[in-house]
Amino acid sequence: MDIVVRALLAFLFVFALTRLIGRRELSSLEPFDLMLLVVVGDLIQQGVTQNDLSFTGLVLAIGMFGLLTLVSSYLGFRFRRLRPLLEPEPLILIEDGKVIERNLKKERLTAEEIAGEARLQQIASLDDVQWAVLESGGRISFIPKST
Repeated sequence: MDIVVRALLAFLFVFALTRLIGRRELSSLEPFDLMLLVVVGDLIQQGVTQNDLSFTGLVLAIGMFGLLTLVSSYLGFRFRRLRPLLEPEPLILIEDGKVIERNLKKERLTAEEIAGEARLQQIASLDDVQWAVLESGGRISFIPKST
């Protein structure tokens, strides 16, 4: 039972940590970030299972993480008020070619980073963008102005 409680606490910690880190950072992992995630995963495993290397401990720890993932998904689906807590709402970054600085600060983004993402999607200038939206998964969607 101890493994189940530690898995629950580890899940809540990882959930809170990913919400604090922000969606943009998670969508564009650099090599260092990937290695850091592997190390964090190993540290979490050590904290959850301690010295229990048994198959039962493995099943309990992974089963608890899987169950909590399903529960959080179901709660977001079933209860509308929990959705902003469980999955961030899309955020408008540009409206009618104008950058919304308040929203950039909220997500720790710069106008130069947005312009770089726009160029990757074949948009030459932010003035050509009707809407730029930071989606829940961290990607930026651009809707060009109609001519």
